[in-house]
Amino acid sequence: MPVSAPVVIADDSLIEITTTFDDREAAAACGRSLIEAGLAACVQVDGPVTSLYRWQGALETAEEWRCTCKTLPAARDACVAAILAGHPYDTPQLVIASVGATSHYAAWARQQVESP
Repeated sequence: MPVSAPVVIADDSLIEITTTFDDREAAAACGRSLIEAGLAACVQVDGPVTSLYRWQGALETAEEWRCTCKTLPAARDACVAAILAGHPYDTPQLVIASVGATSHYAAWARQQVESP
């Protein structure tokens, strides 16, 4: 499909927070909660994924579902706090990255979080 206008990239316009859950329903519930609270514009749940990690000295393998949350820099801390408040793990994975997006997507995300 041809692009009629140049694509504009808004650097570091969004925050992407990734976490994992031990079941799909918990991951989806987290996503719904974040969106309903206006803390995330979009949450994608994918999986199962196989996670390998060391926990309390033992090598573990677990089937998990990954949540990738898109939010704004201003909502980052509240989004992380909400994830932690409802997370069943003792030490949940929370990986946070600043990401660029197209200006149209960044504007849409901003609208979702600032005016849910």
